[in-house]
Amino acid sequence: MASRFRRLSGALLLFAFSAGAAWAADAPAVLGIPVEFILFALTLFGVALFHDHTFHVALTGALTVALYKIVFTGFKTGAGLAGFAGHLGHEWVTLANLFCLLMGFAILARHFEKSHVPVILPKFLPHDWKGGFVLLAMVWVISSFLDNIAAALIGGAMAHQLFRAKVHIGYLAAIVAASNAGGAFSVVGDTTTTKMWIAGVHPTSVFEAILASVIALAISGYVAARQQHAYSPILKHAHAHTHIDWGRIVIVVTILLFAMGTNIYVNANMAARADSFPFIGVAVWAAILVTIPVRRHDWEVLGEGLRGTLFLLFLVTTASMMPVEKLPAASWQTAFGLGFVSAVFDNIPLTALAIKQDGYDWGFLAFGVGFGGSMLWFGSSAGVALSNMFPEAKSVGQWLRHGWHVALAYVVGFLAMVLLLGWHPEPLNKGAVLTSAAAVQPAGAGPTAGR
Repeated sequence: MASRFRRLSGALLLFAFSAGAAWAADAPAVLGIPVEFILFALTLFGVALFHDHTFHVALTGALTVALYKIVFTGFKTGAGLAGFAGHLGHEWVTLANLFCLLMGFAILARHFEKSHVPVILPKFLPHDWKGGFVLLAMVWVISSFLDNIAAALIGGAMAHQLFRAKVHIGYLAAIVAASNAGGAFSVVGDTTTTKMWIAGVHPTSVFEAILASVIALAISGYVAARQQHAYSPILKHAHAHTHIDWGRIVIVVTILLFAMGTNIYVNANMAARADSFPFIGVAVWAAILVTIPVRRHDWEVLGEGLRGTLFLLFLVTTASMMPVEKLPAASWQTAFGLGFVSAVFDNIPLTALAIKQDGYDWGFLAFGVGFGGSMLWFGSSAGVALSNMFPEAKSVGQWLRHGWHVALAYVVGFLAMVLLLGWHPEPLNKGAVLTSAAAVQPAGAGPTAGR
C-alpha cells in the first residue's frame, strides 16, 4: 500500500508538470485544468495501479472521455454523436495502422525467437562483467529492428539462463532501458517511434536520438553490468549443436522490408493520400501472407496479443480526444519533462498527444518518451512485460534504489542532444507557425531550422 501511495503521489506531481499549464476558458475545468485531462490522468493512474485490469481501465477511460465530450464539449469535427463519428473517421487510419503493425510484429517476434539466434548469441559473450554489458548491447541492437517488448523478453530469457536465474534488479532495469534506448532511434523499434513514422515523421528525424541512446546505454549498461557481476557472475554455454533457422530470418527481414519500403514509397509518391488508407499495416500483413510457404506462422500469438493491442489502442484513442492545443508549448524543456512523465504515464498516449500538438524535434521526443519510461518498472510496456517474468522487480522502491543509473543515463543523454545537436522543430503541418517557446534553444546550438 505504501508503494502504491508513493507511486500515486509521484504521478500527481509529474502530471502537474505536463498539465499544469493546460487551461481552457471556454470549457469546464477544475483548478484551471480541463476535465478531459483529469479523466485521462485518472485512466492512466488506474493503469499504473491496477495491472491485472489494465484492459478494462483503458476501455472505461476511453468510453468516459468520449461520453463527456459528446455531452458537454464536442469535438473539432462537430458536436454530439456526429462529432464523435467524425473524430473516429479522422483517426481510423492511425488506429488501423497501429493495430496491423502491433499484431504483425507479434508474429515477427515469434519467428525471431524461434530462429535460435537468441540462444546462439550468448556464446560470444566475455566471461567477466563485460559479458553482461555485451548482452545489454545485444538487446539494444535487437530492439532497433524488433519490437522493444520482444527485445526485453529475449534479453530477460538470456539473462535468466546466463546468470543462473539470479538477475539483479538493477540489471533488469538496464535490460528495459537498453530495449527502450534501442527502439528510441528506430521507427520499427518502438510503438512510439512507429506512431511518429505513421504520422509522417521521417526516419532520419528520429534517428538523431541515437546519440542520446548510445550515451544512455554506456552509462546504464556499465553500472548494471558491474552490479550483476558482483551479484551473480555470467555462466556460459557452448550451444555447439544449435543452428540458426535461416527460413525464419528470411521472414523477419521480409516483413521489415515490406513495412519500410511501403512507407518510403508512400511518403515520396503518395504523401497527400497517406492519411486515407493504412498502407504500412497492410504491407506488413501482405508480407506475412507471402511468407506462409516458408515457415508456419504461430497464429496463436494473435490471440495472446489481441488484448494488449486493444489496450494500447484504447489509450491512443483517449489521447486523441485531448484538447492538445492547451498543453505547454513544444520545446526541448517540454520534451525533457515528458521523459519523466512517461515513467508514470504510458508513453503511447503521450506520444499521440505530442504528435497532435506538433512542432517538436522528433528525435528529442523519441528519446524522451521512449527511454524515460525505463525509470520505473511500469513506465513502459517492456518494463511491465519483463516484470511479469521477474516478479521481484515489481517494487518502485527497489527499482529506484538499484536502477538509479537509468535516470542518470536519461538526463546525461538528453542534455548531450541539447548541447551537441540543438533543438530543431519540424512541424508535420507545414503551415503551422512555431510558437516562441518552440523556437528557444540553448546558446551555441545554432539557428532554429528544419532539417
